[in-house]
Amino acid sequence: MMYTQETAEVLGLKVLGWLAADEDLLPVFLGASGASETDLRAGATDPAFLGSVLDFVMMDDAWVVRVCDAIGVSYDTPMLARQALPGGEQVSWT
Repeated sequence: MMYTQETAEVLGLKVLGWLAADEDLLPVFLGASGASETDLRAGATDPAFLGSVLDFVMMDDAWVVRVCDAIGVSYDTPMLARQALPGGEQVSWT
């Protein structure tokens, strides 16, 4: 599936909601990103922030499996959606 920025943002919001509800992983994200819980609410409308949420989840295959199973999408979905958000473009060095 090809993602538009709008559909990628929707997926990012789903992942953010899942992350916010995960009592074990949320503090890891907050510590790694420097974000506060207030920043999570503000970031929900920021495509770049949603991209950072997807980047974080994709750091660990186990997290990808957990979130994808929880929201009912295939395991490559976060990567595909990330490419449609700011900073996620594929860079070609040739």
